[in-house]
Amino acid sequence: MKYQSCNHCESKPDNKIKIGKNLKIFGSIFILIFLISFLPILEKLNESLLSYIKLIWWAVILGILTGGIIDYFIPEEFIFKYLGQKKKRTIFYAVIFGFLMSACSHGILAISMQLYKKGAGIPAVITFLLASPWANLPITILLFGFFGIKALWFVSAAMVIAMSTGFIYMGLDKFRLIEKSKKITLSNKIEWTNIKNFNFRDSLSGVTRGAINLSNMVLWWILIGITVAAFIGAYVPEHIFMKYLGPSFMGLFLTLVFATIIEVCSEGSSPIAFEIFNKVGTFGNPFVFLMAGVITDYTEIGLIWSNIGKKAAIWLPIITIPLVLLVGWLFNLYL
Repeated sequence: MKYQSCNHCESKPDNKIKIGKNLKIFGSIFILIFLISFLPILEKLNESLLSYIKLIWWAVILGILTGGIIDYFIPEEFIFKYLGQKKKRTIFYAVIFGFLMSACSHGILAISMQLYKKGAGIPAVITFLLASPWANLPITILLFGFFGIKALWFVSAAMVIAMSTGFIYMGLDKFRLIEKSKKITLSNKIEWTNIKNFNFRDSLSGVTRGAINLSNMVLWWILIGITVAAFIGAYVPEHIFMKYLGPSFMGLFLTLVFATIIEVCSEGSSPIAFEIFNKVGTFGNPFVFLMAGVITDYTEIGLIWSNIGKKAAIWLPIITIPLVLLVGWLFNLYL
């Protein structure tokens, strides 16, 4: 399977399976911190690291494995047909595909970058990235368990924000205010070669190669995010968050800031959002908390910056933060 080039991608076409330099460096640092955390003096850090690892290990593995499967089995023509064209329906396809995914935000990062590498346009990738963590089926069920029928407001608002952001990115693309989406000349005929000519050994090798190359691109960013979040979770008291997350606009803004710092996984954030709902008594604050981890997550923005482009990364919080704060304010006002 040939790899298309993308801006600043670490992974390059290669038949050999190699661990990237950044992954080696940050992977080693993460392992060192994890081992040191078993010292009695760092017990809180160890508990925090273990809790985060337990929350997201499956999502990361699922995301990378899914990315490897996409890389080997899904033809570029298929991806481009639904997510690579500059048409409005592409944004709707991206939201639908996001709704059907099961991974949380960090698992979705791997899949999103793989879709981009396979020919998906930048607006579609951004839409997919925003829709997946909070509009997918498992999270919908989880939110209904916490919030009852009102969870529909969460899911619907998340999908509207994802689509709105996608359409804005289409405008930015039109006026050349973001990086150009990859241009791939493809035939109209979709050839499912690796499925038709299925061979277990070749398939295992191809999926593994795709997963490793994808890990080189995204896993080191995820390790940075886990490490920072673990330190915050271990040494910043929870009552500080509860004290300042009131229903005012400033409270919503502080909710956004705190969520940006501590968010790691959508499933892990849901119980905290429900606790905020219990303490504050408003619906907007937990919504902002849930969405903030997607729109301001330093792991996500850094990954977009290094693999798609700095303009696409910078525009993400500029567009989505006002939208999320506006929806949160409306929720506090009317729900």
